[in-house]
Amino acid sequence: MVKSVLGVIVGYVVMVILQVAIFMTVYTIVGANWAFKPRAFQASTRWTLMQFCVIFVTAVIAGLVCALISKSRKAPLALAAVVLLIGFIAASGKVATQGPDPHDVRVAPPSNMEAMQKARNHTWVLFLGPVIGAVGAVLGGKLRRQS
Repeated sequence: MVKSVLGVIVGYVVMVILQVAIFMTVYTIVGANWAFKPRAFQASTRWTLMQFCVIFVTAVIAGLVCALISKSRKAPLALAAVVLLIGFIAASGKVATQGPDPHDVRVAPPSNMEAMQKARNHTWVLFLGPVIGAVGAVLGGKLRRQS
């Protein structure tokens, strides 16, 4: 039981750290004009697709880490449930506090921090991310069993 809980916690932490590092690195490399729609803070289609890929890959890694630590088939399922729960809570919080789009105009390239604070995504994107993450965690857990 302790190994399963530890596996879920470590898997989730690994996923979050990887996502933050990858998103910051990619944004630094590609810049605001690639990440956002022209002169806006609305995420571009390219960024949204890249975001879903990163979420999926990091969740697969997290599921694998969880399975390796826990040595349990059910721990990656618990990780998937945690990813869904925290993701839906975060998405709901963002939707509830974000308010209507102020249509801020980007005149200069924003820093990483400003980009994270002002970035706007469609509501469906906010709620699809946790689902993709949960699927990735389950698939990552299955990789452990195949090896």
